[in-house]
Amino acid sequence: MRKKSASVRRRLTAPLLTVSIALTWLIACGRHLESELNHPNGRAALVIQNIGSDTMVNLAQAWAEEYATVEPAVSVEVSGGGTGTGVAALINGTADIANCSRQMEPGEISKVSAADGQKPKENIVGYDALAIFAHKGNPLEEITIERLAAIYSEKGQVRSWADLGVRVPGCESGEMILVSRQSNSGTYHYFREAILGKGVDFKLGTLDLHGSKDVVELVSRTPCAIGYSGMGYTTPKVKMLRVARKPGENAFAPNVENTQTGKYPIARPLYMYTRGEPKDAVKKYLNWVQSEAGQAIVRSTGYVPIVKDAGLRAAVEQGVKRP
Repeated sequence: MRKKSASVRRRLTAPLLTVSIALTWLIACGRHLESELNHPNGRAALVIQNIGSDTMVNLAQAWAEEYATVEPAVSVEVSGGGTGTGVAALINGTADIANCSRQMEPGEISKVSAADGQKPKENIVGYDALAIFAHKGNPLEEITIERLAAIYSEKGQVRSWADLGVRVPGCESGEMILVSRQSNSGTYHYFREAILGKGVDFKLGTLDLHGSKDVVELVSRTPCAIGYSGMGYTTPKVKMLRVARKPGENAFAPNVENTQTGKYPIARPLYMYTRGEPKDAVKKYLNWVQSEAGQAIVRSTGYVPIVKDAGLRAAVEQGVKRP
């Protein structure tokens, strides 16, 4: 069989090329139209991926929903999974912003720098009082840092409510059920360092839950339980204990005023990290989060707004320091 001439080949392939171009154009238009139709204002949304801390997920979602009314062309997509998940997403480039309830560790910072050539930028966006939760029927009203360590530490000697001189209605055994967070959680890491001390681990047998809300819900239906979580997750079915730094010192409740003045001893900053200095839409969003409008949402969701006074801010950010 004779080979087709170049001119014949051109005539045969030209219609196919035209069809291919037309299909590509239609697919592109279809995607564009789908993006426009799915967006409230009929404009394609610029998406900011915001991933990380379960402690912050309710706050982050509230920010995202309000920001949609401020910048309708920008969609902030929020997901949880824990601080470790957010940091991992920042390292592999699938997150624009990582929500963290603790500071990034040196090894994590090095990984971000290696992946992107820039150190992560730390942005403090609010504070959280880490509350100690007990069942609403528990007669205990306050506790010290020292006793918390004795309850949760692998070296601690407190194993029952009787060890604290407490008899809890509905907890006939007197057993103390310790509710904690999973090791991927920034709250877990903060509590371990601030309460137990560096290098000290939790007692065996703690119930390690995935979410802050889960901790409070379990304590609310378990008279023998004690747990820790962000104060924004409190409900009428639990009580938040007052906490004292040392025996004999005043104990303070986890609230906005006590956190902003540094009186409540288990307080911590909440962070949003970016790869290097934030730019364009991400920078504009973070500026809004730290503005009066964004900080009003911090307060309304049960967290603590940024402290403007440098002295008070230092007191809050110092948190609990153990030897």
